[in-house]
Amino acid sequence: MKHYTNHAPQAEERRRNSQFSLLRARRFGPLFVTQFCGAFNDNIFKSALTVLFAFHAARWTNLQTEVLTNLAMALFILPFFLFSAIAGNLADKYDKARLARLTKLLEIVIILIGALGFFLESLGILLSALFLLGLQSTFFGPLKYAILPQHLTAEELVGGNALVEAGTFVSILLGTLSGSLLAGLPSGGAAWISSASFVIALAGYLASCRIPPAPASAPELVIRLNPMSETWRCIQFARANRSVFLSILGISWFWLYGSIFLAQLPVYTKNALGGDSGMIALMLAVFSVGIGGGSLLCEKLSRHQLEPGLVPFGALGLTLFGLDFAWASPAAALPPPRLLPLIELLARPNTWRLLADLLLLGACGGIYCVPLYALVQQRSDIACRARVIAANNILNSLFMVIGALFAALLLKYGHSMATLFALTASINLLAAIYIFSLVPEFILRAIRRPED
Repeated sequence: MKHYTNHAPQAEERRRNSQFSLLRARRFGPLFVTQFCGAFNDNIFKSALTVLFAFHAARWTNLQTEVLTNLAMALFILPFFLFSAIAGNLADKYDKARLARLTKLLEIVIILIGALGFFLESLGILLSALFLLGLQSTFFGPLKYAILPQHLTAEELVGGNALVEAGTFVSILLGTLSGSLLAGLPSGGAAWISSASFVIALAGYLASCRIPPAPASAPELVIRLNPMSETWRCIQFARANRSVFLSILGISWFWLYGSIFLAQLPVYTKNALGGDSGMIALMLAVFSVGIGGGSLLCEKLSRHQLEPGLVPFGALGLTLFGLDFAWASPAAALPPPRLLPLIELLARPNTWRLLADLLLLGACGGIYCVPLYALVQQRSDIACRARVIAANNILNSLFMVIGALFAALLLKYGHSMATLFALTASINLLAAIYIFSLVPEFILRAIRRPED
């Protein structure tokens, strides 16, 4: 059988090629398409449900829209807490390419369950399908990142991670916009949502069939089904390497930071800027493009190798542009009497300042997190790499929940969104200083970049 592990061009040839050449390689392209379709589908379904709950919830339940929306998001995130550890165990024990195909088959079944929920107008079935989509994403997550070091060389790892991160945020953006638009069609767009989700799930499965074999790293591993004990065990695997664990904490902090900004942008755009849905879409698009661009820039800045020295620059940018976004924000906290169309808002100079801050904020986020992902993959023990990545997913979810609670409490007690943004950006600087003090390598590499 042909093996693809570390099959790549020579170092000098790789340096001459763009990271985009990986998209044409079978050892990366099919995985990229598979994960892109998965993230796209998750967000089509989530955003469509959110819109339907906002306008048609009364047809299904007496629950308030806000309660129903938060319940839906909690159901999607819950599997990451409960089953990430088991997913990591499976990814270490079995061939990752085969598991990827099985998870994509599961996604097709889940989409059919969701279609049944739309047809029957059953809230229970729709929420169950959302939970199962979260479960499917939970099992695919460790595969996605653990398979990269098996198919890519050390020089390609940063570029591969950059493409994955850029593709993930673009697919989230496209899925969110597509789901919202489809849900706004006559009769709630149920048939269109179901059809689009099924086609995307099928495309993801077909792409997964072309992922080359990725042999098990720990075939003797015994799978235990106790989620609590296995979660603790995964975290202990991650803690075995100090730089890896602190990098995971850094990644989790970025997800907390980014989720706070992303979650507030729609309401912020409406209430503080007076913008309509077009402005909301533009703000989300600019932030996502910024992260994608910053992620892709990492490969050039790092000169085709793992470069922890980029992380402090990304962290500093997250603070500076986050603070400037807060300072440039209007003082208004209540909805304006009239929502302004996009063209009117773009005529204001301050709008361009806010968009520039969002773009640079996203770019710094990409520069910050891509080297951390590459470091976790490269320095983790190959025998437990998927379990370490599972620990990363668990902590990412935990930090995002903490961020949501922090934002909710701050806003509940009368603080403005600008204050929330400024405080989050300030805490980011303190968090960065703490992590860099524990791992001086980040600062030392930033001060004195090594030569090739």
